[in-house]
Amino acid sequence: MTETPTPPRTSRRNVLFGVGGAALFTVAGGGAGYALADTDDKSDATPAAPAADAGQPKFRSRPDLRTLPDVTITVPANGTAPGHIFLTPASGTGLWGPLIVDDKGSPIWFRKVPDPATVAIDFKVQQYRNKPVLTWWEGTIGGTGGQGVGQGEFVIADTSYREITRVRAFGTEQADQHDFVITPRNTALFWVYDPVPFDLTAQGGPVDGVLHDGVIQEIDIATGKRVFEWRARDHIKIDESYAPLPQGDSAHLPWDYFHPNSVGLDADGHLIISARHTWGCYKINKKTGDVMWRLGGKKSDFTIGPNANFSWQHDFRRRRDGSYGMFDNGAGVTKEREYSRGLVLKLDEQAKTATFVKEFVHPDKLSAPTQGSFRELADGGSFIGWGQMPHFTEFAPDGTVRLNGHLPKDNQSYRAYKAEWAGEPLDQPALGLAVEGGNVTVSVSWNGSTKVAKWRARAGGQPRALTAASVEAARTGFETRLQVTGTPEYVVADALDATGKVLGTSSAIPVRV
Repeated sequence: MTETPTPPRTSRRNVLFGVGGAALFTVAGGGAGYALADTDDKSDATPAAPAADAGQPKFRSRPDLRTLPDVTITVPANGTAPGHIFLTPASGTGLWGPLIVDDKGSPIWFRKVPDPATVAIDFKVQQYRNKPVLTWWEGTIGGTGGQGVGQGEFVIADTSYREITRVRAFGTEQADQHDFVITPRNTALFWVYDPVPFDLTAQGGPVDGVLHDGVIQEIDIATGKRVFEWRARDHIKIDESYAPLPQGDSAHLPWDYFHPNSVGLDADGHLIISARHTWGCYKINKKTGDVMWRLGGKKSDFTIGPNANFSWQHDFRRRRDGSYGMFDNGAGVTKEREYSRGLVLKLDEQAKTATFVKEFVHPDKLSAPTQGSFRELADGGSFIGWGQMPHFTEFAPDGTVRLNGHLPKDNQSYRAYKAEWAGEPLDQPALGLAVEGGNVTVSVSWNGSTKVAKWRARAGGQPRALTAASVEAARTGFETRLQVTGTPEYVVADALDATGKVLGTSSAIPVRV
């Protein structure tokens, strides 16, 4: 697999002057900002920034993010683990794409999904070649009966948000969105949903039916070579499924009997997987492909203890203390439980027992029929994304809620994560200006920067000599506003870290009165 070469750092900017003299500047990451005319000016020369409605942009420095979904915090952060929140708004109105926000719900970084992909899924921090990277899936999602089957590929980006490479499935099929795990060997594990001809008469279907086979592929990221493959239908019989067969005009569509949605490495290097439609989690021998054990479902190798049953689950992982965690939806085609939960189980592989350890429940006892994630945090807490219900919750180790929030109600994020991340974008800060009451309001942002502590605005008569006025303000969120007295010819903004070091400088933008 050919990796994208590292481009040189660039500071070139194009300054375009639109109708009436409004300055539109475009930065090298797709950012845009405007110099807005005095709001009291009624002349024909007053420009209007492009907009979906007549209101002001959400961010004057980035009017292209006007419809970025808001993130609402309902339980403010209290003793939370360090890190940022990683979401993928992928439904409803507004922009879709990978989104990082802070504990207050303020955006840190966003990238709109590029055409022809329609959604981004499973956005998280991983390690590749011993360096932190961002990974996510891009593509389109289809399927029957409300069950999402993805056709796409995975993106790996560095701390400057540059794309390092894309990982694609081996063969003719495309990668599914449900999971993407970079291993210590710098390989990638993920699923492919492969439609194969299958006689379904034993289940009451057609003899010339089609089965969606769940295929694990392990791909060497650097070369694109396949190093391992495993097929569910060779090991998991179709009579283990709880999913109904497609009926009527849909009878010849692929039957998603397995619906795998997570894959990962156990402590011993073998694979652990989750399959939603069999209500089963499995351990797979990495060398032979044999099923080492089944947990849950119709043929469980474990006796399931009180309150330990689960159904329609997602995101099966081993925890640091040797227990196992999952997001127990408890609802899907049928509703088996009144609420969804993060579920922790202790497995005794000798006695073959599965014992309930603890559960993590949303304060409103949400029930999520699809999607969801449950991850252990570094301090022993846990973080849950509630899938179809567009909420996320951080829990202390004892189950106390220490942060709760949500996307708009018409939205959803397949998973939600919390992780530490230090971003250093290569483009310049974005700047928007508005003359208000005889002074200049300076709106400034820097998509993806995590080190900015405060901003400084400088003004003057020439772009290269902006020292006539200077004002500073602490960073207040994605966008910070400062006020420059009077109406100078030009304004520029500097991003400063906590020590006052300049991290980056915007273009010098003319003030239009």
